[in-house]
Formats: sequence, C-alpha cells, structure tokens
Amino acid sequence: MPLGLPPAKAVGAISTMYDLALATSLVPAQTDMETREITIGDMLRAVATARPDAEALVEVRQDGSKGRRWTYAELLVDIERLAMALSTRFDSGERIVVWSPNSPEWVLMEYACALSGLVLVTANPAFQARELAYVLEQSGAVALFLVEEFRGNPMGQIGAEVAKGIEGIREITDMNTDAFYAKGPYRPSLPTVQPSSAAMIQYTSGTTGFPKGAVLSHRGLVNNARFYASRCGATKASTWVNIMPMFHTSGCGMVTLGCLQAGCRMVLVSMFDPEVVLDQLETSGADIILGVPTMVVALLDAQEARPRDLSALNLVSCGGSMVAPELVRRVQNLMGARFSTLYGQTEHCPVITQHHLSDSIDDICNTVGQPVAQTEVSIRNVDDNCAVAIGEVGEICARGPCVMLEYHDNPKATSETVDAGGWLHTGDLGQMDMRGYVTVTGRVKDMIIRGGENHFPAEIENCLLEHKTVIEVAVVGLPDPKWGEVIGAFIRSTGPIDKAALHAHCRANMSPQKTPNIWVQVEGFPLTGSGKIQKFVLRDRFIAGEFNEI
Repeated sequence: MPLGLPPAKAVGAISTMYDLALATSLVPAQTDMETREITIGDMLRAVATARPDAEALVEVRQDGSKGRRWTYAELLVDIERLAMALSTRFDSGERIVVWSPNSPEWVLMEYACALSGLVLVTANPAFQARELAYVLEQSGAVALFLVEEFRGNPMGQIGAEVAKGIEGIREITDMNTDAFYAKGPYRPSLPTVQPSSAAMIQYTSGTTGFPKGAVLSHRGLVNNARFYASRCGATKASTWVNIMPMFHTSGCGMVTLGCLQAGCRMVLVSMFDPEVVLDQLETSGADIILGVPTMVVALLDAQEARPRDLSALNLVSCGGSMVAPELVRRVQNLMGARFSTLYGQTEHCPVITQHHLSDSIDDICNTVGQPVAQTEVSIRNVDDNCAVAIGEVGEICARGPCVMLEYHDNPKATSETVDAGGWLHTGDLGQMDMRGYVTVTGRVKDMIIRGGENHFPAEIENCLLEHKTVIEVAVVGLPDPKWGEVIGAFIRSTGPIDKAALHAHCRANMSPQKTPNIWVQVEGFPLTGSGKIQKFVLRDRFIAGEFNEI
C-alpha cells in the first residue's frame, strides 16, 4: 500500500503550514493564535463555567477497568476543596513535591496547587532515595505528597526515611488517605496568582550530571498546551487517552492542560499497558493519543495481534525522537490515523515545533515540523550566536512566552541556557529549510535518548564511579532498532567486570531505566589532545564490532 495520508476524519479546524519563504534560519513568531494572559486555575474556572456538565476526567485503573469520573463542575468542586485545605497548611509560593504515578489525585494536586499559589515540584515514581533527596533539597520543598508503592518501589518507606534528613520538610502526605484534604492551622484563603507566577518545577539533567529545576510559569504551560492541542485538532467533542507520565510536561502539561482548554474529556491511564490502552481507545471512542515511539510500536504490535475498532482515532501524536517511514505506515494501516511528530524540551513547557495535520509524509518523517504559535525559532551558530543560513547546521534556539522563568536557585545555569536576548539554547543541533521546517541532526549536549526519555551520561558515570571496582567509565548512546538508542557503559576496572554487581549498584542508586544495557570492559580510552575521552570513537568502534559485550 502506498505511503500516504489516511482519509480525513471529523476533526476541528485543521491547521495548515505557515506560508514562509525565509532568507535565514529564523522563523518570526506567528500570530495565528493569541497568547492568553491567564493562570491555570482561572482557566479551569472559565471552562467549568462554560461546560459544567461535560465529562472532564475518567480514571482507568491498573487492571484496565474504569474508575471514578468527573464533570468539569464536579472537578472544580473537588479541586477548590483541596486548594482551600492546602491554603491552611502552606503559604503561597511554597514548593510541594508530588511523587506518584498517574492518578486523579495527581490531576487534583496540579490544579489545587495552581489555585493556592503553590509551586508543584514533580518527581518520577521510579526515583530511589538519592534522587528523591536531591529534588526535595534542591527545590527547597516543604512537603512531600506520595503513594505507598508503585511497581515494587516502596515509596512510602523511602519517602519517610529521606525526609528525616531534610530539615525543611514539615509534612509527608499519602495521597490516598483522608490526610490529603486535612485542614491546617492557617485561615483558609486563596491568593491572587499572576500568569507570570511559577506553577511548576520540573527537573532535567545536564552534562554536569546535576539535575536542574526548570521553573515553568502559568503563562508558559497554559499557552504551550493550547498551541499544541489546537494543532492536534482537539475540540470539545474530543476524547484524549492520556498515557504520558504526569511527572513530565507531556502528561501534566500538553495533554492535561490541552484537554482543559479544548473543554474535552481526558481518559487517564494509571500505567502504560498496550492491551489496556487499546481497549480504552476502542471503548472510549478516543480520537487523539500522544506517545513516544516505543509506546507507539507496542500499541501497533498489540493491535496487529488482536485488532480493535479504532475508527474514531484521528491522530497519533509522537515526540521523543525522529520516526521511520515504516512506523508511519503501520499507524496508517493498523489504526487508520494520521501521524504527527513534535520536538520540544522541558525548559519550553515543552513543545517548540510540531507538524500540522495537513503535512506530507515526507515532512513528518524527515522534519519535526514548524514552530508552534507565538514562538520564534532560530538555528544559531554555536560560536557567535547569529542565525545561520538556510540549510546550515547550528543550535536550535527558541524565544517566546513558553520559555522557562529560570533554573531554580541556579543563576549560572540559567544565564548559560537563556541568553541576554531571551533565546533558549536547547543544546540540540539542527537545520531549517526556507519554509521554517526544522530537522534535528544531533546534540550539543551529550545526551542519550532511549525510547523518548532523556538520559545524561555524567549522572550514570558518577554513579558507576562510586563502585569500588570502577576506575574510569564512559557512558555512550548506542544505536538500537527498537529504542533508538540504548545506554552503553565502557569501563576500565581493577579486574574482570562483575556485570551483576554493577547492575545491582545502578539499580540501588538510580531509576531502573538509567541502568546501562550494554557493558564493555576496556584497557584504555581514545583521548583528545586535552585528555578528554572521545565518545564518538567508542561509539563508532562498537558499531564496527571492535568490542565484545560482557
């Protein structure tokens, strides 16, 4: 079957490409959508007033059964109740860490913090003690909201132990108990929150190996989600199955806040299982889903094995890495849906570029689309910070209302990432054609993207270097047909490598997904003239078959 777009299904207004003829690699901010000056809480109240009886949120439990449901009016009642309770326990501007998998309580916390002027700090439920302690301490959090356990991770136990050593923590709350809505000593009142106020801190690592807390504003999160959802064709009649982690901007920002502004229904899946997700797509008559490529592949494999009726599905939105034509072809043939990729990063709330529903297959597979509304995007020379010529490679930079406010308590990193002209430097290399379509070609930062999730070698290297047998280590992204990249650890050690011991060491000190997939013992490393390890040489030699895996 030829690779073309599937037949159009009923959607809202389909955006079409901006008609640009650029002379240099800089797309001016496009004004097809306005920048709204509104907070997350006020946006919720506006939608609940306009669509009180419309279904807003549906819970899907781990076993695939549907749980609780809320209309927009019901959701607002519960959120305002929680916001008032929080206001009796915390002062506006204080930071609260939410450490939980996807759940309606996560959604309630997101909105309640927004209404009560609190800054929600997200934490991956796979975190181990050291990672959680870092987020709590660096953010200056005063409370930890968590669940007892998830996927075998004893979160309640870890949270209690970690919090003992952090002086500023004055509350640990199980989100599944009555303490969630408990009243405190302060008089209940909700503050006036500004669109420019901080709404969240989301942690994203850098090449130093020390995670940085990107402070995201109400304005940035609200507008980015609206720009994204609109280009996806979301309307008040849409049903969006949310499989993305709520601790990431994709789950709590793009989908949750995108559904809010469309005034549509969000079906929230607690844990990704392709069989469960496909059943939800069928029974809910869902028309939109967002996933990283590995999730999409898993859904396609399950759909091929046991087909469901996905006739309502209009769009599979995909972020995290470039896609192969075969993936688009399988989505078209097995799901009958359009396919759209996007590019972004946490520091931009997160979407920077995205495809239009009218884009060609060639553009979908070979580019990451055009900038979203109100966003300048430029490919800039890494030496002089000037826009490069069309087609030349440089650093992808963005400027507009969705750029983060700062890195929390890290002015040096902030100034290195957002320059004096307001340009956010993504650390990614790319090029732009005269229409403003961007292609990602590599990374300035030494980052590994495994299954759409970013991993930072320095963090993994620092962990491995703590093991008594490791003398020197280089962590490198290695190509993989399923994951895009996998994590390879090249190690010089005191003796033969004990793979099981190193694996256990990583699991005890980091989230499981950061553990290397490939282990190689080396006698030495290729070095630059200044003594730095040439990781690209290790990668090339591994691909050429010069190393033996352990």
